[in-house]
Amino acid sequence: MRRGTPRGGPIPGTSVGAMLDRSAPVFVAGHRGLVGSAIVRRLETDGFTDLRTAGREELDLRNQSAVDAWFGAERPRYVFLVAGTVGGIHANSTRPAEFLYDNLMIHGTVVQAAHRTGVDKLLYLGSSCIYPRLADQPITEEALLSGPLEPTNEGYALAKIAGIKLCETYRRQYGDDFISAMPTNLYGPGDNFDLEGGHVLPALVRRFHEAKEAGDPTVTVWGTGAARREFLHVDDLADACLFLMDHYSEAGHVNVGTGVDLTIRELAEAVRNLVHPGAELSFDPTKPDGMPRKVLNVSRLADLGWTASTSLAEGLASTYEWFLEAGAQGGLRL
Repeated sequence: MRRGTPRGGPIPGTSVGAMLDRSAPVFVAGHRGLVGSAIVRRLETDGFTDLRTAGREELDLRNQSAVDAWFGAERPRYVFLVAGTVGGIHANSTRPAEFLYDNLMIHGTVVQAAHRTGVDKLLYLGSSCIYPRLADQPITEEALLSGPLEPTNEGYALAKIAGIKLCETYRRQYGDDFISAMPTNLYGPGDNFDLEGGHVLPALVRRFHEAKEAGDPTVTVWGTGAARREFLHVDDLADACLFLMDHYSEAGHVNVGTGVDLTIRELAEAVRNLVHPGAELSFDPTKPDGMPRKVLNVSRLADLGWTASTSLAEGLASTYEWFLEAGAQGGLRL
């Protein structure tokens, strides 16, 4: 099955004939981030000719009047809402108010402005952290709000849940074609490689690289290494987002992932083997593991006709290659 292509025949509950107009203005909110830059690349590859973007210095997405004015002037027909304040366990647990406030405001202002200006379609990107800490695995979309959240990222999760509900309620009350996608853990070119504020995979890449450069034989990994996680290459996510914008139009959010997980120890070993073979692993159990396991049930998206195509080994190799190139050019986020 080719990526981003229905298997054939009508897709139940979707708007198969309502593919996006490639010449219409498209706003990618958050275009400089990991996901936003991947979506821009994907849209350009697919022939979109009128992409609209706005950096933080130009537009504060937390300011409703500023966002309203921007939408009024630019009049996008389609919106990919992938902007937000993001980070790993340490950043989430030490800056919960910032994560909650920033993301609540960003999601609210853009959704409201899209409604007021009559945007044809909007995709809101959530996060798999919306699901309960002890949700049954693999996690289905129906697990939302079925139990307590993971405490280390509760603020971020609450904001993301609010974003989902915004899209659902604007669809129900006003008939807006707003949809939501919930990705698993992401990685790839453009990631944040900060050792404390970044996510686990890019942080591991940097730790092993710096250990190799310094000649250190041992690399310390946060947590016990027992937690299990699923990882999706960001280019696969961008492809899935465009697929959903072309082919999906329902209130329910859709999980996006690979459906395959591994332990953090196994991930660290894979990064070690790629970046610094022979290095020994040391685990720091004083640092939090987060959720014991998090892997998504992606059968809904697979039934629609899309599956991920980038293996973890392939994705790690290309990400490390990008890390080296960007580092040499001074383009890393550290």
